[in-house]
Amino acid sequence: MNPCTQRPFTATPGRQRGAVMVLIVIALASLLLMGALALDGGHMLLNKTRLQNAVDAAALSGAKTLQQVTGSGNASTVTRDAALNTLSLNASASGNGELSTGIAGSGGVGAFAIVELSNSVYGPFSFPGPVDASYVRVTVPDYSLAGFFWNLAQSFSAGNLGDKAVAAIATAGPSPSAMPCRIEPILVCGDPDQYDPASGNFWGYGFGELKVLKSAAGDEAEIGPGNFQLLRLDGATGANDLRDDLAGGIDKCNVVGEEAETEPGNTVGPVAQGLNTRLGEYAGGMSANDYPPDWVTDFTSPRVTYNDSTAPPQVEYEGEVVTSSDGNLSTSSAELFDYNDWLEASTACAASGTCSGAYERRILTLVIGNCDGASGGQTSVPVLGFGCFYLMQTVKQSGVEAQVFGQFISECEGDGYAGATPADDVGPNIIQLYKTYFSGVSTPSPDS
Repeated sequence: MNPCTQRPFTATPGRQRGAVMVLIVIALASLLLMGALALDGGHMLLNKTRLQNAVDAAALSGAKTLQQVTGSGNASTVTRDAALNTLSLNASASGNGELSTGIAGSGGVGAFAIVELSNSVYGPFSFPGPVDASYVRVTVPDYSLAGFFWNLAQSFSAGNLGDKAVAAIATAGPSPSAMPCRIEPILVCGDPDQYDPASGNFWGYGFGELKVLKSAAGDEAEIGPGNFQLLRLDGATGANDLRDDLAGGIDKCNVVGEEAETEPGNTVGPVAQGLNTRLGEYAGGMSANDYPPDWVTDFTSPRVTYNDSTAPPQVEYEGEVVTSSDGNLSTSSAELFDYNDWLEASTACAASGTCSGAYERRILTLVIGNCDGASGGQTSVPVLGFGCFYLMQTVKQSGVEAQVFGQFISECEGDGYAGATPADDVGPNIIQLYKTYFSGVSTPSPDS
């Protein structure tokens, strides 16, 4: 009996020929596709980030400019030009050469980006937009990019990838300033029972009303004997600090909590010397190099005065009582240079680019306190909120005529940090970025 032997298995060579080549081709194609996705995807992400940063800056610039020129006949055009100019400047910065090329290839920045305005952060946005617009939206719908392996990737996706391009959108506008830092050391008294924003009443203050912001010797003290509505801010010591602070020389954050501390005394000289720099008058060692004047320094001459012999006391101009109507100040025989006139002159110079000095130097951010029951001497006054006031005229260096006059206005430039909601109240505000909404208030854009 012969032993059983097993024949070794050998595959038929013809049946395996070319199989390895197919696997290699598939593997190489996969590697190329992954390389395309990595290289082109990273390139898209980089340019998307650069584009979004540039669009964000453009929206902020546009909103800031709109705040300055609102009310002028060409506010929309000036706002759009400012936003597009900021976008162009960012594109010309180092490292943004590709963005600059993309703008040039699209026919210029005006064809590359869309600038629209609205009176609500939720829209609708359009150009030129409504006359009371305060929000700006900048959109770049299609920024085409060069492809490295993009065509290869498209061939595997049957063209479903589309062109290699990115987009960006940004919306900017005002938001109430939470805990403002730039606070002038003056406190005005308000009524906590008179707060009805719907009717335009803010602790007893209405838009455009002319008020005494700081009293003088002989006036009835709203806070108490010895108090002339001056504040003791954190770290301030003496007349020199008060002068510098009223001139705008506050170089730290003066956060006011639930109560504000008063600074007794009339301190006529430092108050006048500090505030008057805002209208281009300098004394007491102050200079325009350190404290530039406002864009517009005009005021009515002779000055308005305070008559405390009437009941109640009243603000007068040449012996006639001053009245306010929607921010316009007048007597029975004269019209005064007021906040509306200042705003018109400021927006005109901003729109024409002819301003000199500094923006909103005549606007004071003041604490509004509940003075009821406050005592004389150094005391604490409960804080109701913050208000913006237009400095009406220079201050006289005379004890009984050292009143500071100002008009209450709706809003002004703020600092500190922005709140979470759009501006819907009076007081200082900050221009900030918002989520961009397309469908009412429910659908924020993933590109914003």
